[in-house]
Amino acid sequence: MSEQRRIVPIIETAPPKTFLEKLLDLVETVGNKVPHPAVIFFIMAGLVIALSHLFYLLGTSVDYEVVNPQTHQVEHATATVNSLLSASGIRFMLTSMVRNFMNFGPVGIILVVMIGVGLAEQAGLMTAFIRKIVQVTPRKAVTWILVTLGVLGSIAADAAYLILIPLGAAAFLSLGRHPLAGLAAAFSGVAAAFGVNFLIVPIDPVLTEITNDAIHLLNPTLSIDLAANFYFGVVSSLVLIIVCALVTERVVEPRLGKYQGEIPAEGGEGVSAAESRGLRYALYALVASVAVIVLLTFPSGAPLRNPDTGAIVGDSPFMSSLIVQIMLVFLAIGAAYGIGAGTITSMVDGINAVTKTFASLSGLIFLLFVISQFLAYFTYSNMATVVAVKMMRWSTPIWGPSR
Repeated sequence: MSEQRRIVPIIETAPPKTFLEKLLDLVETVGNKVPHPAVIFFIMAGLVIALSHLFYLLGTSVDYEVVNPQTHQVEHATATVNSLLSASGIRFMLTSMVRNFMNFGPVGIILVVMIGVGLAEQAGLMTAFIRKIVQVTPRKAVTWILVTLGVLGSIAADAAYLILIPLGAAAFLSLGRHPLAGLAAAFSGVAAAFGVNFLIVPIDPVLTEITNDAIHLLNPTLSIDLAANFYFGVVSSLVLIIVCALVTERVVEPRLGKYQGEIPAEGGEGVSAAESRGLRYALYALVASVAVIVLLTFPSGAPLRNPDTGAIVGDSPFMSSLIVQIMLVFLAIGAAYGIGAGTITSMVDGINAVTKTFASLSGLIFLLFVISQFLAYFTYSNMATVVAVKMMRWSTPIWGPSR
């Protein structure tokens, strides 16, 4: 009796996904379906237009008490919803579109700041600075330095994504560590901590002006200054650096395992002699810029002090001119680096660098245009006041009257 052999095909099956992997897949799927921010604000503007007309037809209004900022007396006021589809609402939308955009604070601020930041970026200062820091970083501190540079990288806006993330992979590879772990560490610092920093960066004035526009919906006399979020940003930066570095070293890198690929014989390309000279010139320009600001601020009767109270922080020319100061400092160090490194040889080169930066801002400017219209429509409709008063009254039985 012959022995029959049955050949069973072996099919490799992927191991079942863990709950965390399934959750990350869900987040990725949902994230990929999120529309462009401009589309989101366009939809929100359409909702404001429709809801304003609906509430107008329903005769929605609220009575509330408000403190007159001139007399400091409590007065009674009534807010009614204005329809954006009425004759006056349509006139407002058509005649105020340009004014809404021109009066939107973040537009002018981002353009002014990016004159200096853009020159420094196009001259190559950001790239050389990051490469120099990574080059001299001790082996054990490379993860922490990469994440910290990612946090500081928001100064250069989106340039940090292009510079630091591949550099993080190269830095880890040069040390025999898994390059994907270095890429993840740099990405976590750039992306997860993009909104916070140890310094005042270009995104801060944009967020400040958007916040002030929201505040002015209810109280036109109240505003926050550029440094209102500074201490929160510093503490948040420290917390996020610790979290991102520990997750990279304790979770991400162990899961990737030991790197089995080729390791370059040398630790990667450092900065050239011309770049080193440019960094040295930039340092001189930074010290000189800070010295000038100190001389214009701290002596008694200095131009950047409040002429009446002598205050530096708060209502003072120093705080009001922070945007211009940031622009001028970056303009000085960017030009100094460009001259030292040879990337800027004439004023035309500097102007071309700024022009190139402005060209890259076209998407952001369009987004700000859509946001400015949404905020203007929301303000005109009076729905912000109505919703705020209604929510206060609905929450009173739960939380009790405010004190």
